[in-house]
Amino acid sequence: MRVKPLFLAMITCSVLQSATAGETQPAIAQKAILTLDSAQRLLRAAQETAHAKGWPCAVVIVDDGGWPILGARMDDAPVVAGIELAQGKARTSALFKRPSADLENAINGARPAALSAGLVMMKGAQPIIVDGQVIGAIGVSADTPAHDDEIALAALATLSRRTAP
Repeated sequence: MRVKPLFLAMITCSVLQSATAGETQPAIAQKAILTLDSAQRLLRAAQETAHAKGWPCAVVIVDDGGWPILGARMDDAPVVAGIELAQGKARTSALFKRPSADLENAINGARPAALSAGLVMMKGAQPIIVDGQVIGAIGVSADTPAHDDEIALAALATLSRRTAP
């Protein structure tokens, strides 16, 4: 007697369901994600800070994998390649889950091998952290590394104020 493939598949599924009915299902991890709305708020906050201080800049916001969500270069930003630098800094921060300055410090200090990582290891990016998880990063390229970090931190401060209970 020949068993039809569809009937065999149905029996197999039924047997598998019965066998696992008493077992607990594995938990599926959930994580926060960086939404476009949040990225837009971060970008606006960074631009407002940069404008108020007179430091036109490029800003890029990336997700936890370092992929760009949103970016913009303000009029009169001093570095034409700033948008690429900001994106590279943000990607580095997201992937290493720390400020990009930490890696710049490693290169300038006792860890020059960090240069081989192939990322932009310059001050100016900060991870975006929600409930202890890095969900992305913001990278800034203005006129100085100190200004880059100040703009990024100011933008992050506005996001945390809006999401705080």
